[in-house]
Amino acid sequence: MSPHPLLHLSPEVAAARDQGRAIVALESTIIAHGMPWPENLGMAREVEALIRSEGATPATIAVIDGRICIGLSDSELQRLARAPDAMKLSRRDLPYAVATGQLGATTVAATMICAHLAGIEVFVTGGIGGVHRGAETSFDISADLQELARTPVAVVCAGAKSILDLSLTLEYLETHGVPVISIGQLNFAAFYTPDSGLPADFRLDTAEAQARFIRTQWALGLTAGVVVSNPVPEDAAMPRADMDRYIQQALQEAGQRGIHGKAVTPFLLARIKELSGGRSLATNIALVQHNAVVGARLARALQQSSGNASSLS
Repeated sequence: MSPHPLLHLSPEVAAARDQGRAIVALESTIIAHGMPWPENLGMAREVEALIRSEGATPATIAVIDGRICIGLSDSELQRLARAPDAMKLSRRDLPYAVATGQLGATTVAATMICAHLAGIEVFVTGGIGGVHRGAETSFDISADLQELARTPVAVVCAGAKSILDLSLTLEYLETHGVPVISIGQLNFAAFYTPDSGLPADFRLDTAEAQARFIRTQWALGLTAGVVVSNPVPEDAAMPRADMDRYIQQALQEAGQRGIHGKAVTPFLLARIKELSGGRSLATNIALVQHNAVVGARLARALQQSSGNASSLS
């Protein structure tokens, strides 16, 4: 299959595609908006290295000079990590950034779209977006959830960000037929903490079992994505009581400052980092690294399968 004409594949990704090797998509909003310099660049490099060490090829996705880049060079990673004005791209923003030649960092939603256009089945991120607290009056619901309902990509994450209403987020995913797989536990992960206290749909601990489930879903013509909830390692997790306190304070400050829409999540993450004395950033980096290993193994298992459910028995 020829690549989509609006995509630019890096030489490494193009070679992996030609040779039938496993490829793992990575978002770029976490680089441009989710972490400060220089930790963001170090995280991006380390995550790519971990995926390579597991026998897969990393494909960090961003819009650079109006091109949808599937795989970035180190100089492009640096440019994105240092950019003060990179657009934050969701489904709505992607065509504008491409048409006008912008520099843009892809969110979960936009990364899923680009990964699917490139034929990449697995995407690794930190945490998915979701239903924001107070959404019953603000209607603030991340476009990530609707993208999961319509785009067949497996998203490996540490659950949803704990700044969100996790119960409503899971309800939304259930309504739209998006399955939530949990690894190593029955419950959905909560980003900074391993356990949200809310049940996931299914527990599947191995890459092979996850791949079988995903292949079966898509073979049935069910074209939603799949959430693979991979809890942050215990030794890197934040105490739940501390996180609840930091989140409540950050949410209150965001409301007082009139921060809303796309600006909410970057503000909350930055403020929580300050309130936690930097511990939340260390946890964020650790969980993304953990997800990279799980995602690479899943991508390899999917690549090694024949692509239909019946052959996986």
